[in-house]
Amino acid sequence: MTLSLDPHPTFSGRSGPVLIVVADGVGIAADTASNAVTQAETPTLDALLASRLSTRLAAHGTAVGMPTDDDMGNSEVGHNAIGAGRIFAQGAKLVNKALETKTIYASEVWKETIRWGCTETMHFIGLLSDGNVHSHIEHLHQMINQAVIEGVDSICVHVLLDGRDTAPRSALEYVEKTEAFIETVNRASDVNVRIASGGGRMMITMDRYGADWDMVKRGYDCHTHGIGRAFDSAKTAVETLYNETDLGDQYLEPFVITGADDEPVGKIQDGDSVVFFNFRGDRAIEISQAFEQAEFTAFDRGNHPNVYYAGMLQYDGDLQVPNNYLVDPPVIDRTMGEYLAGMNVSSFAISETQKFGHVTYFWNGNRSGYINDELETYVEIPSDNVPFDEAPAMKAREITDATIELLSSGKYRYGRVNFANGDMVGHTGNLEATTKAVETVDQCIAQLIQVIDELDGILIYTSDHGNAEQMFTETSNGERIPVTSHTLALVPFVIHDPQNNNEYDLTPPVGAGLSHIASTTLNLLGYQAPDDYQPSLIAFE
Repeated sequence: MTLSLDPHPTFSGRSGPVLIVVADGVGIAADTASNAVTQAETPTLDALLASRLSTRLAAHGTAVGMPTDDDMGNSEVGHNAIGAGRIFAQGAKLVNKALETKTIYASEVWKETIRWGCTETMHFIGLLSDGNVHSHIEHLHQMINQAVIEGVDSICVHVLLDGRDTAPRSALEYVEKTEAFIETVNRASDVNVRIASGGGRMMITMDRYGADWDMVKRGYDCHTHGIGRAFDSAKTAVETLYNETDLGDQYLEPFVITGADDEPVGKIQDGDSVVFFNFRGDRAIEISQAFEQAEFTAFDRGNHPNVYYAGMLQYDGDLQVPNNYLVDPPVIDRTMGEYLAGMNVSSFAISETQKFGHVTYFWNGNRSGYINDELETYVEIPSDNVPFDEAPAMKAREITDATIELLSSGKYRYGRVNFANGDMVGHTGNLEATTKAVETVDQCIAQLIQVIDELDGILIYTSDHGNAEQMFTETSNGERIPVTSHTLALVPFVIHDPQNNNEYDLTPPVGAGLSHIASTTLNLLGYQAPDDYQPSLIAFE
């Protein structure tokens, strides 16, 4: 079905393009020593924020479909909200409901994981955290309890350590909690539940967008073949690694747990079932492909076992990854991109590899590929495989050059671009590097503004969640503890439109969030937004 929009009754748009710039992870907070955004030299961003058409939007919690307003936003749900124009229940909320109602256990996929698990061993792989961005530790514990109730007596847990959506060195808290939980379950039910392997989330398993398949291979080999440094418990592994390195949890090396015979206690083998319990999709796709695909070429899997593999959700609906999943993902229909394609509006989307899927797949409502390849151009600038704080500019300048070329071609009415720097460098906890990252973004946006002005267009500046504006906390004795996670900060929203002669003004409703951007963008392109979209942030005279 081709979607259509009515023309705006008083505003037909500018002669030039509308460009949305997402400065990923750049939130708004007080000017303190821990704020890399305000510590940076950012004359362009400062001028934008001081302009008349500037406001702040919610990018976390219920504003983006998370369960509560204590839940941080993330790039996935943020780009979903911007592109969809409405609020959809997101991963954590969907899983919470499925567990609360126990509908997850009525699914045929769950029943099949139990059937295979009762015959051999049931494995759970995922981020051991309560960050609620990719996973939640309580989801894991609830599913283990249910599996035991249903007769599974051999269960292995393969833990991915966080330190990114949680405090940098908080892994022991979650490991000790899980080991205590396992001891209780084993004692009460005479079963064999154990932690079998683990490692930091940025060292094993959780790559995304094909940026580092070696990371996935390390995780696959660790979980499946028992390849990694040997320890007698996960707690011992973490404590030992803490003593040997200053790195945070996310960078800890892969480890396996061995028994009295010095053999791994839980390699994944033929006949086992495997549940990947992360609910967020981007960092779950590649490991799912490694377990599922018969014709897999990204790396040598060695003796690949025949297992029944299931994800918490289906992480990519178009690619059908994974084939088996426990909870249906949100159905996001009638996105802004679909409406604009229906109106024959030419557009482009561009970012580097680290955020390319966000300005395409997530922006389009968890849909892979083009909506209309005759109208759209998607450009991926390959990310460098180096630590982000060693190259804080990342690919921002290359993205900017390519964006200017796209804009100057005259082919496109609308475009969107993501600068990953504030988020990816912010996650390292390196204040100096993140400050440089934000400064690079500022310089790049200055170039884009100059081109937009020359073309008589409009630039929208915003972000998808907070991160770079809080890089550390201080203890009572002045010790700085790095903060590597996202935040609950509001994010900027600014319209740069030099031709606006009081034709419209910002009128954001109370509690406005990222989902209001779509209607606003459609208005600026000369269209009325669909009736069920969140209201526009602007009102016309």
